[in-house]
Amino acid sequence: MRRLGACLVVSALCVLLTLAGGPWAGAQASPLETESSPTPISRSTSFVAAAVNQVGPAVVRLDTERTITRSLDPMMDDPFLRQFFGDRFFSQMPREERLRGQGSGFIIDRTGIVLTNAHVVDKADRVTVTLKDGRTFDGQVRGVDEVTDLAVVKIETSASDALPMATLGNSDQVQVGDWAIAVGNPLGLDNTVTLGIISTLKRSSTEVGIADKRLDFIQTDAAINPGNSGGPLLNEQGEVIGINTAIRADAMGIGFAIPINKAKEISAKLVRGEKVVHPYLGIQMTTLTPRLARENNENPNAMVALPEVNGVLVMNVLPNTPAANAGLRRGDVVVQIEDQGIVSADQLQRFVENSRVGQPLKLKVLRGDRPQQLTVRTAELQPAA
Repeated sequence: MRRLGACLVVSALCVLLTLAGGPWAGAQASPLETESSPTPISRSTSFVAAAVNQVGPAVVRLDTERTITRSLDPMMDDPFLRQFFGDRFFSQMPREERLRGQGSGFIIDRTGIVLTNAHVVDKADRVTVTLKDGRTFDGQVRGVDEVTDLAVVKIETSASDALPMATLGNSDQVQVGDWAIAVGNPLGLDNTVTLGIISTLKRSSTEVGIADKRLDFIQTDAAINPGNSGGPLLNEQGEVIGINTAIRADAMGIGFAIPINKAKEISAKLVRGEKVVHPYLGIQMTTLTPRLARENNENPNAMVALPEVNGVLVMNVLPNTPAANAGLRRGDVVVQIEDQGIVSADQLQRFVENSRVGQPLKLKVLRGDRPQQLTVRTAELQPAA
């Protein structure tokens, strides 16, 4: 009986301590108490939002205008049209037309240096730069390099204008599978952000289908549309790793960007007003493999027998070029340049791009089954008219 009475006293004491807020108070909350006092959910900013907040103010819209003159000579030379409409009709027709374009860019220096694509400001008479905060400035095209599709625009600012600036990253550290954030003004929709990953690296301009460029692109599945051109491609830290360029109208779910390290090299020269020169040989080429050569040789309609090796097949030699002057012929297979084995057209292109204008390059080619040693002196590539 004494033990039972002691237990009852202890139990009663515990209940009193709980009700009074003692050391066991709230140790086991009831379901009703849990539901009536929900724990607030902590919401953190995503890495995408953080990156865009960091770089977004430095992303600009570029509105361009240029004047073109239309020639009416073919119509004026038509006797029927002249008789039907009369000379006065033709004299009153406007011969000048204003073309407008739009693209993106981003500020890389607080003095007002904007990096963008060359095709965004191509032949522009006027460039207007609009910041995310609504401020507008006149822009002056400082330099253009069509071969790498890069251009530099200088914002005309006053000393009191405080400009945001994007942080440039290192595109050599980018890996396939990394996050990719594209920022720009696609289709006239300002301040648009898309997210994807890096799909592949060093995608050559030849593979992409633009033979007149000298670039190895970053490929991404982040949506890049017309108007995105010239805008930044960011990593998850908010650093610029590339410059978006919309170059394939038929590309679905595929975008391309110029590596920022290449842009740093070219833009520094453009800012200083220097001309960017690119060496060239003057050939149209394709990668040759033993399998492709074998298929050609088994074809009874083949124009030439090809050596079954890895190399670069010369498809055409352009007249009045270094290759033509050196005696290179259609059907030759380049297998070596300056004692370095060549197995692809991209490899040969990179080697020439990294050489100097006027530099003699020793080529080993196979002409049928006979090896030939040729020396080609590179010349400066001129942009298309």
